[in-house]
Amino acid sequence: MKLITCHASAGISGFPSPAADYVELPLSLDQLLVEHPSSTWFGRAAGCSMEGVGIYDGDILVIDRAAKRRNLSIVVASYNGEFTVKLLDEKRRLLVSIDQQQNMTSVAIDDADTFSVEGVIIKSIRLHEHSNLLERYLSQPCSD
Repeated sequence: MKLITCHASAGISGFPSPAADYVELPLSLDQLLVEHPSSTWFGRAAGCSMEGVGIYDGDILVIDRAAKRRNLSIVVASYNGEFTVKLLDEKRRLLVSIDQQQNMTSVAIDDADTFSVEGVIIKSIRLHEHSNLLERYLSQPCSD
């Protein structure tokens, strides 16, 4: 992968050639994003309830089942048959949403609830342009 570094400051009087700043990295995106290949999967965020922690509608989520979960980790959980992305407050047994205005909403995890953590969100990827490739991939039926 080639990385173009561009250092900008308030006093820019011209634009340097991007080719002058090429740095060759011996690193693939897989190596950068995935620490545990056999336990990592990808999901797509839907909704705006986690914008306060930087997860926006349409973001690609890198979810790792082997990552160490801590109190207030951002997780994908199965809660009463629905997948959800929330902060997990293990001490108070709460699923917490934080929207863009930093409003917090919590849902208690009761003993009667069906609940499991499916993985920790370790990274997210934001797409700034529509991706036909991604849409084609997401529209394919799952193969188990």
